[in-house]
Amino acid sequence: MTMNTKPDRNLGVELVRATEAAAIKASAWIGRGDKNAADLAAVEAMRDFLNTVDFSGTIVIGEGEKDEAPMLANGEVVGNGNGPSCDIAVDPVDGTSVTAAGRAHAISVIAVSDKGSMYNPKDVFYMDKLITRGEGKGAVSLDQSPEENVRELAKALKKDVSEITVAILDRPRHVELTEAVRRAGARTRLFYDGDVAGGVHAVIGNGGIDLLLGIGGAPEGAISACATKALGGFMQGRIAPQSQQEMQRTLAAGHDINKIFELDDLVASDNTYFVATGVTDGLLLDGVQKRGQYLRTDSIILRARSGTIRRVKADYLAARWI
Repeated sequence: MTMNTKPDRNLGVELVRATEAAAIKASAWIGRGDKNAADLAAVEAMRDFLNTVDFSGTIVIGEGEKDEAPMLANGEVVGNGNGPSCDIAVDPVDGTSVTAAGRAHAISVIAVSDKGSMYNPKDVFYMDKLITRGEGKGAVSLDQSPEENVRELAKALKKDVSEITVAILDRPRHVELTEAVRRAGARTRLFYDGDVAGGVHAVIGNGGIDLLLGIGGAPEGAISACATKALGGFMQGRIAPQSQQEMQRTLAAGHDINKIFELDDLVASDNTYFVATGVTDGLLLDGVQKRGQYLRTDSIILRARSGTIRRVKADYLAARWI
């Protein structure tokens, strides 16, 4: 009997239990002003549930080092050791700040691909990203100005420029980008934190978002790549150090800061999973909700090989979690 060495179709359903657990534990810290406590609770829950899954997963991209938060560390092996060997990117809470503040769009995320297929942005914390639907391929590029990208995407999607909406993280570094998009005649949708959900929306094409632009976390870039591939979208990334210290560290590690990473550079496999559960309410997913004796979670599972989008709602007995 030959053991399956690649992620199979049941893996996504197993992984969603880990994001559900992380979201539930993080939800206890919504609006309490302590983002690290929310992250730690989610990390511990996600690790515990990942270790019950039938696979041997190596964390290629863990989240936390750039802001000294708790981590599922790079190189950590999770799973029970049975089943396929995989690369994993995790973000137990994409949007720790919005969770702490009680704002929208925080999610818990796991992305999985075949072993050795996921780009590892070692010593890289930030990445400039462009994400849109598959129709944008050949029309938009990180080498083009925001104005040109907006105009060309409008043509590709057969829309007027005024109908294009661009998701951008609300950061001081993006003031010029935001103004450029608006000068071109497009609308902006500013996110306070967490750009994974914005990127997924840009590919799905609902929620009123057509394009994601701007600099966000490099770990989230690889996670977004797995989702983009599962949805047949288009994505580019480029390393974007945000300080002289980061620049020196990036160059010392041998990274090319001018290279544009295409989707296949970020995740080479066509066998990818993207699994997410809402922590706070957002466009992509509802947050964890208390309903009588139960906690309700809202999740999405994307699988590249089958092109499946699976939405999952689950009710957990609150007494076992609180």
